[in-house]
Amino acid sequence: MQSPSYLPENHNQLPELPGVYRYYNSEDKLIYVGKAKNLKKRVSSYFNKNTGINQKTKKMVREIRKIEITMVNSEFDALLLENNLIKKTQPKYNILLKDDKTYPYLLLTNEHFPKIYSTRRVIPSKGTYFGPFASVKAMNNVLELIHSLFTLRTCRLDLSPEKIATSKYKVCLEYHLGNCKGPCEGYQKEKNYLADIELAKNILKGNMGLAKSYFKEKMQESAATLDFEGAQRFKDKFDSLVNYHAKSLVINPNTDSLDVFTIVGEEKFAFVNYLRIKNGAITLSKTVELKKKLDEPDQELLLTAIIRLRDQFQSDAKEVLVNLDFGESPEGLSIIQPKIGDKRKLIELSLKNALYYKKEKLSFADEGKDKKNRVLLQLKKDLSLSELPNHIECFDNSNIQGTNPVASMVCFLNGKPAKKEYRHYHIKTVIGPDDFASMEEVVFRRYKRLLAEEKPLPKLIVIDGGKGQLSSAVVALRDLDLYGKIPIIGIAKRLEEIYFPGDQYPIYIDKKSESLRLIQRVRDEAHRFAVTFHRDLRSKGAINSKLQNIDGIGDLTAQKLLKHFKSYKKIEAATKEEIIAIIGKDKGLKLWETISQK
Repeated sequence: MQSPSYLPENHNQLPELPGVYRYYNSEDKLIYVGKAKNLKKRVSSYFNKNTGINQKTKKMVREIRKIEITMVNSEFDALLLENNLIKKTQPKYNILLKDDKTYPYLLLTNEHFPKIYSTRRVIPSKGTYFGPFASVKAMNNVLELIHSLFTLRTCRLDLSPEKIATSKYKVCLEYHLGNCKGPCEGYQKEKNYLADIELAKNILKGNMGLAKSYFKEKMQESAATLDFEGAQRFKDKFDSLVNYHAKSLVINPNTDSLDVFTIVGEEKFAFVNYLRIKNGAITLSKTVELKKKLDEPDQELLLTAIIRLRDQFQSDAKEVLVNLDFGESPEGLSIIQPKIGDKRKLIELSLKNALYYKKEKLSFADEGKDKKNRVLLQLKKDLSLSELPNHIECFDNSNIQGTNPVASMVCFLNGKPAKKEYRHYHIKTVIGPDDFASMEEVVFRRYKRLLAEEKPLPKLIVIDGGKGQLSSAVVALRDLDLYGKIPIIGIAKRLEEIYFPGDQYPIYIDKKSESLRLIQRVRDEAHRFAVTFHRDLRSKGAINSKLQNIDGIGDLTAQKLLKHFKSYKKIEAATKEEIIAIIGKDKGLKLWETISQK
């Protein structure tokens, strides 16, 4: 059945019932999903208020062209539906929970003599999944505990009664090591095996009591029959279980299952910690980052995180502890802000985790930012620049043996090559190999164009060469009235000297300095780019010359052949028909006959 649809101006016609509303833009694209206890009041609040709405929300409202709604029975049902829709569609303006991990599970297979192993793929038909686990280490600890308490098989054999009866299997090394009781040869009955599996299931669910009672009872039975070695084995297993439980115990073990959520807000982000408590022990701890889209209040962010994380980690706890006052809990969910006692201590523990995560995240972000800018800051200091040189352009000429004079310009943004901004230049106004005049021409052409197109100018210009090339580049900047507005330097190859315009003597930057290595890298990249271009031109010229020496083949015909065949070698290997198809019968026959005679 299609959802009811409304135009924004008809928002007052919405029903006064709980439900989910969806906003669509002019392209009929879903941009926001929201839940409401009263659809009419909630949706109308976006359109009727002139004050108290932030700029981001106003921008979203301007985009709305259609509203769709789905009515549900309660506010809690609306929360669940909203969560599912956001997960599925990820609208533009909804809160983004930054967590794209695939979490591991423990799978109990539904087969004869079931296995328990870890996996990240959930295929319900394979068996019962426990988790997900926020920590691989925590999952491995539980798996290790289970394998230390019970002798469960790890092989992939089909242990159906029919296959075992055929005696086609032989026990493996695991049996001889005592890690398996050999069900493949019928040494262990499935009934006894399933009894161990039932105890393991309870441990995976966080219920330690049944397994404790079992091992304690077995220990006492063995002692009563004077089987002291057996009693010791059961005692060791009982102690392992008790120690494992004690390590994770934080409050009274008789405490019912609880979910604990705390939030720490920032301007653009919020950090939410989730602790899952079962039988007084923490069975899961997870902290996530939420990105604010519409300057949502912390209560709304926390409620979103509660619904999503409980759904993700399949929580069925009836009580949720939080560090904010929610007033009235949504129907179907008991949200409490404890003030004293063990529950308050849990809030403080969760809050400590959220604050630590926030500190680490912000510290890492600052560290990354500092690391990213460290070299540029050092370069700014070494060259006494007024601005951070996050946009560097470098020029180089190439005219080997005086032929095909060309130049190149490379661009580095934030210390990294921006190859889309690289440029090649054919020298147009200079006759012969004149590096100084060529440098003046390309610098003038580059910045005349940037000024005409009103594009950003660099924060530093590097010239590959000494005082002569630098002086020529300065002439070009003066002609464009840019001299003094953009810092410019020259770098001479012999001693890696740095020249400034007007200074008689160069400066020397420490050879181990990161800033000098950056200048060298920029210079080397400009040189590589220029030489590669020049080599390509010479190669192309040589091929053109070869082709044009053939009677009837001119420059245009040569270009046509090269464009199709890519190289002279491929032209030589081409058939007569292929050549004729490109340049016609007369020229094609002449070319083919000439090539075939070689």
